[in-house]
Amino acid sequence: MDKLTYKSAGVDLEKAERFVEFIKEKTRSLGFQIKLFGSFASGVSLQGYKKPILMMTTDGVGTKLKIAQELGIHHTVGIDLVAMNVNDLITSGAKPLGFMDYIATGRIELEVLKKVIEGILEGCKQAEMPLVGGETAEMPGFYPDGVYDLAGFCVGVCEEEELITGENIKPGDILIGLPSSGFHSNGYSLIRKVVEINKLSYSTFMEEFGKTLGEVLLEPTRIYWREVKELIEKKVEIKGMAHITGGGLPGNLVRILPEGTKAVVEEKKIPKNPIFDWVQRLGKIEREEMFRVFNMGVGFVLVVDEMNASKVLSQIPQAFELGVIKAGERSVEIA
Repeated sequence: MDKLTYKSAGVDLEKAERFVEFIKEKTRSLGFQIKLFGSFASGVSLQGYKKPILMMTTDGVGTKLKIAQELGIHHTVGIDLVAMNVNDLITSGAKPLGFMDYIATGRIELEVLKKVIEGILEGCKQAEMPLVGGETAEMPGFYPDGVYDLAGFCVGVCEEEELITGENIKPGDILIGLPSSGFHSNGYSLIRKVVEINKLSYSTFMEEFGKTLGEVLLEPTRIYWREVKELIEKKVEIKGMAHITGGGLPGNLVRILPEGTKAVVEEKKIPKNPIFDWVQRLGKIEREEMFRVFNMGVGFVLVVDEMNASKVLSQIPQAFELGVIKAGERSVEIA
């Protein structure tokens, strides 16, 4: 028997090292100052903060990855990975400081993973933060060849006195919605079941959308940092923010509500995105289930008082009034 090596067992260290060098080169091109980048740990400066609070998030992309891998389109899910983390982070008012990724795969395919990293770096660029490090785990026998999974980790900072918690939300406050770009990164197990039952192909051209079904479903998750940053810099008082992910408006908006308040969302005020009607029709999905699974066109929600609502609407062109806070049992009502 030939002598065994790590490479013959399925782990190619040289290929992994080439991938790391590719990441380093691409990351440096963004121009961020990162301490000890490429060492055992990396860091960023906290200069200028009096009582800094570090905020941290972690998330993944879910089964949207299966569609990306089936179609061989890999850069969009990198953007998704950053978006799912940074959109959670900024609900606290924190400024994104840095992002880290974890990629697990059965076998490193350099050209595939380069596309993923390029997407991650594009997401970091939109969120105005560096990719400070990560881990690529080649796990033969655990993941099949051609399959990878992604996880991300985001760190941000804000002054303790400027932390946005939702605790000051009260009846009469206004809900402002920011539109989603589509399904974002939630509900894909249900979407894939709809595609399977209806015997559809991801390569089918969808005339109503002007692109293939796969391209529609792989539309990247929108990143909301620049809109939130603009409001914070202009000293607009934001009482609460919610990233609308799995659980939809009812499951996410309720997380920032104090006891004794309920959010009343007016469905008619949500801009129509036909992709939601498409999946509801083909899947014969009940309205309540749609709102419980999908964002339904609302990717992010801000809560402000009535006086500040007009400021938000004028400063963010795509923003729209979504509803109102009322007194009642802590809940979300879709009216």
